[in-house]
Amino acid sequence: MTDRLAHVTKTAGLAALSSSRSGRRNTEHVFAIIRRWFDPHEVREVGTTPDYRFSLANERTFLAWIRTGLALLGGGLAIAGFLPPLHVPHLREGLALALMALGGFIALRAIDHWSRCERAMRLGEPLPASRFPAVLAIAVTLGSILLLIAIIVPGPLR
Repeated sequence: MTDRLAHVTKTAGLAALSSSRSGRRNTEHVFAIIRRWFDPHEVREVGTTPDYRFSLANERTFLAWIRTGLALLGGGLAIAGFLPPLHVPHLREGLALALMALGGFIALRAIDHWSRCERAMRLGEPLPASRFPAVLAIAVTLGSILLLIAIIVPGPLR
């Protein structure tokens, strides 16, 4: 019985140690990704320099995503400041906050995608696939449908 207890304790200890190492590796991985966002020299140290036209196209894509994020931030501010009260209580504020949060998220996604694409081009790897354009399109579509329903459906104003 004592041997079994020692084995269970040892196994649990190894699992906990492995889990803490895995957590540490995940944290280090996240910090490595964030460091690449702010230190373009680290991105440029790997692989070979791609054709400058590809790097410039990657940068233009990044700037397009930043413009999209800024447009959503501006839309959120406009809704918060200028949209009259809707029939659904707090929908205006919720929509404004959602648009502003989405705009901020898009900015983070843009820098991450830029650094991953730049790194892939330098290493001669395929460019990373992204589901984000489809997710963004679905989110905007659902948001517009909900807003149309809230505007059309009559109800008490606050």
